[in-house]
Amino acid sequence: MAEEPNRWEGVYRSKPEAGTSWFEDRPQVSLDLIAATGAGKDAAIVDIGAGASRLVDCLLDQGFRRITALDLSDTALRIARGRLSLDAPVEWVVANVLHWQPTGRFEVWHDRAAFHFLTEPADQDAYLRVMDRALAPGGHAIIGTFALDGPTTCSGLPVARYDAALLSERLGSGYRLVRSLNHAHRTPWGSVQRFHFGHLQKV
Repeated sequence: MAEEPNRWEGVYRSKPEAGTSWFEDRPQVSLDLIAATGAGKDAAIVDIGAGASRLVDCLLDQGFRRITALDLSDTALRIARGRLSLDAPVEWVVANVLHWQPTGRFEVWHDRAAFHFLTEPADQDAYLRVMDRALAPGGHAIIGTFALDGPTTCSGLPVARYDAALLSERLGSGYRLVRSLNHAHRTPWGSVQRFHFGHLQKV
């Protein structure tokens, strides 16, 4: 995992914001799933692998005020931060989630397309240990990955693909599947990537 910060720094330094395959002008699926958790405006929400995503902007527009954005790339987070006011209630964390030690607990853990880069069981286990420590009892995990019929690689890296059954199995008995949906993401250049989103609740 040591080389990944440099890889993602390079991506965000070399491409415009809308020049990445994962760009969304408005991440509607994520917003809908977060809304479905019933989280109040004072709920603590963390976006894992936030990059330069506009999810933070949209959550702020909706009145959320306890947001944490975590990514390996400082450049990506600076792009997102640059769109917002200086006093926006967002904590920006440059870290590898596998080694992150959150200082508080969250009601919502959101991850669109970070978990699927973890192809080794040991890395997946490390991620899930951090998520389990970070989520409050009854908290919600929203994890978006490539679907079983989605791409096998992204940005030159292999990915692990999931459906509801595989994701539920990987998270284990400590989480209850609330909702599963498939989404066809259209990239800025018009190709389609098939995603699976799972909403699971900590029990």
